[in-house]
Amino acid sequence: RWEKVTSRGVDIMIALDCSGSMLAQDIKPTRLERAKREIIDLMHMMKSDRAGLVAFSGKAVLQCPLTLDHGAFTIFLNVLEPGYLPVGGTDLEDAIKTCYSGFEKDADTEKAIIIITDGEATAGNAVAEAKKMAEKGIRIFCIGVGSIQGAPIPDKNSGFKKDSSGNIIMSRVDEKTLEQIASVTG
Repeated sequence: RWEKVTSRGVDIMIALDCSGSMLAQDIKPTRLERAKREIIDLMHMMKSDRAGLVAFSGKAVLQCPLTLDHGAFTIFLNVLEPGYLPVGGTDLEDAIKTCYSGFEKDADTEKAIIIITDGEATAGNAVAEAKKMAEKGIRIFCIGVGSIQGAPIPDKNSGFKKDSSGNIIMSRVDEKTLEQIASVTG
């Protein structure tokens, strides 16, 4: 017999941290490359869900609008590297705002944001922005990439990045902030 089946997907905005700290190698080959591989694995599991991509560091940009074309999404994903965005740092608040602006406001779909980062926010108030998303019924999932012990950040000239005192900067996953953002939206 013929049966009409209606499926409604979820709109998922994926925010990927492209800051310099994502080049740390405590996760092999680098935090950024591992994150990209995990996103591609996620795309293979998605069927009727639309995905969009936001690249962020000190500023966030909509890299790929919501689409069912996961092949096109992957093309946009593969070009992301630290230095792709002109502003350094990590602004989780701007990443959340940019993800929200990428949603179709009148679409009757569940909406979710997945933030993939080492979590070391250098600007903005991501927890306050997450509360606004919770009020709109948008859930935020955070995936921390890196280790608690941390790793040095490679310098493009040579060696590792150092602070003003000449000490090597260690980049660690900020689990506390990521947990706060996720718990605020349930």
